[in-house]
Amino acid sequence: MSSLYPGYFVSFEGIDGAGKSTHIESFGKLLQERFPSREVVMTREPGGTPLGEQLRKLLLDAPMHLETEALLMFAARREHIAQVIEPALQAGKIVISDRFTDASFAYQGGGRGLNLNKLNELEFWVQGKGKDILLQPDLTILFDLPGSVAEARRSKVRAPDKFEKMDLEFFERVRQEYLRRATEDPRRFYLVDATQTQESIWNLLKELDISP
Repeated sequence: MSSLYPGYFVSFEGIDGAGKSTHIESFGKLLQERFPSREVVMTREPGGTPLGEQLRKLLLDAPMHLETEALLMFAARREHIAQVIEPALQAGKIVISDRFTDASFAYQGGGRGLNLNKLNELEFWVQGKGKDILLQPDLTILFDLPGSVAEARRSKVRAPDKFEKMDLEFFERVRQEYLRRATEDPRRFYLVDATQTQESIWNLLKELDISP
């Protein structure tokens, strides 16, 4: 957990079309107003650094071997942690990231079928802070909804990337892996029923008890 540092780490997760991007900027502004003495750092994965943004373009559009995809995701994450996340947490800042490692388990593991043991090894290699200690968000807000609902929402937005073009079965597998992760770590995850209205979801987010 980022309690290793004086900062506070929040991640937003969910399948494409779940609606997390609708609320993340407003949530960052909310925390900045609530904790005016703490700088809020907004970032994303893949991306978050100049190198990470270059890798993002490849990862979202270029065809590649599944293991290459996973390795590049974690390479971007290692740079992201070293250049952005850890320095901010060490300085006592609040970090809000649009996706983190749960997305790799959900998309490369659940969706694409990569062996989860390989992802576990990468997770400990990239985020390990000692024996059985991982850098993880203090809070992960998971926007959950059926793949069919997300598919209908995605069809109304911009040109899709290679992941957004995947079929319904892919996204159901992604969803189930997200839920498995949430079940394994219930203290970290806050599950949002993303079939609700935007107003209802925002009211839930405003009521979250966060004490960085």
